Amino acid sequence: MNEQDALLGDIRVLDLADQKGVYCTKLLADLGADVIKIERPGGDPMRNIGPFFHDEPDPEKSLYWFQFNTSKRSITLNLETADGREIMKKLVTTADVMVETFPPGHLEQMGLGYQALHELNPRLILTSITPFGQTGPYRDFKSSDIIAQAMGGLMYLVGFPEDPPCRIYGSQAYHSASVQAAVGTMIALYVRELTGEGQQVDVSLQEAVLIAQETAMQHYDMKKELRKRAARPPVVPGIGGYLCKDGYLLSYVIAGAGAGWDVIVDWMDSKGMAGDLKDPKWDEIWGLVSNFRALVELATDPPKLMARLEQFAHIDSIYAAFLASHTKAEIYDAAAERRIMIVPVQSVKDLLESPQLAALGYFVDVEHPELGATLKYPGAPYEIAETPWKIYRRPPRIGEHNSEIYERNWDSAGRSW
Repeated sequence: MNEQDALLGDIRVLDLADQKGVYCTKLLADLGADVIKIERPGGDPMRNIGPFFHDEPDPEKSLYWFQFNTSKRSITLNLETADGREIMKKLVTTADVMVETFPPGHLEQMGLGYQALHELNPRLILTSITPFGQTGPYRDFKSSDIIAQAMGGLMYLVGFPEDPPCRIYGSQAYHSASVQAAVGTMIALYVRELTGEGQQVDVSLQEAVLIAQETAMQHYDMKKELRKRAARPPVVPGIGGYLCKDGYLLSYVIAGAGAGWDVIVDWMDSKGMAGDLKDPKWDEIWGLVSNFRALVELATDPPKLMARLEQFAHIDSIYAAFLASHTKAEIYDAAAERRIMIVPVQSVKDLLESPQLAALGYFVDVEHPELGATLKYPGAPYEIAETPWKIYRRPPRIGEHNSEIYERNWDSAGRSW
């Protein structure tokens, strides 16, 4: 399938996004949109973000750039000059969407605000991603991903109560905003099909992060109580992360979530590793550790909890030793047969070797002839049967498509400018 037959095969996108929106334009590009990445002369600053291919710092070898710019074309253009802005206006007349992450008002200062763009191309959709939106008292405030996670309330809920709030790994605020921007852009394209008119899509990092709070907002609205970060669970056997021969396992042995301790103890006993856990003296404790509500109540009663901790620790030490003597695959396969809630904590290596992801055809090999290598990329975040997602080309080099776009009077969709 070529780009013209793809879901967005007839859509052209001008990409002026930084890290806040680069995933948005990747999502559109891999759905077949002709995404033109507009870089400043010398290349986009994202090209300097590591790690780098073979650990060689080079703007053409950034793995960060590779990850977020598949299927795009690249041109260089200096928007700080009058000539550059005039060229930009010509490009706008050929485009369906522009995605930008400039501070509010910056495009207006360059004569490229939404009203000016609308006059040039009434069908244009301008998707703007900023820290706090186009209006309001914070509209001119700057932000980074960690600031957005904090200002969006997400950090307040991450971590344990005795520790400071934590940031989630990776640029999750940026990615959340990009996903919301892609959804908003798709909706705006649909509305344009009905009305013929474009519009501006306004996305803020703060608002995009809010959704990750789930019901914390309603909890406060109804009870006027702040939802607290989850307390560390008491030392309860069978709950938490455990070391094994080749990594870690997540065990979640709770009543109602698969098989209970009777099955686990029989499993350990079949391997000669149950210790004294078959002794009837443990019958009472099995009833306790299999009752989630009783465990919660126990956690609020320190004297009773202290009385049980030695028993819990003894059971847990035997259980941990059993798990440590096996690999992740051995435990996972045997646990699945017994309906025991144990899963591997997978590393990137595990994911690359995952039979499930292999069956789905998730990872995609992309050739980089200029590197003399083929690199493996994460694949589609969804499957669309009739108009599949696809990586159409490797990420572009700096200004790779200058001649293709600037020196010809036509584009891949037959439009001229």
